Amino acid sequence: MKLEIKKIGNSTGLILPKELLARLGLSQGDEVLVTETPDGIKISRYVPDLEHGLEIARKAMKTYRAALTELAK
Repeated sequence: MKLEIKKIGNSTGLILPKELLARLGLSQGDEVLVTETPDGIKISRYVPDLEHGLEIARKAMKTYRAALTELAK
């Protein structure tokens, strides 16, 4: 689906058509998570518990980077 980036007040954003919102199970006021991928961006429903778990995993990977590198060999 091709969308156009538009000026919205003093900001810039995307307006998602209601058909897309319905397919994604989203409605006005819902929070989404935007993730950069090698192919572009991914937009998904924001799940606070998942985000908290990911933050814990990021900290652990940073703390144990050397050990994880050795284990990967």
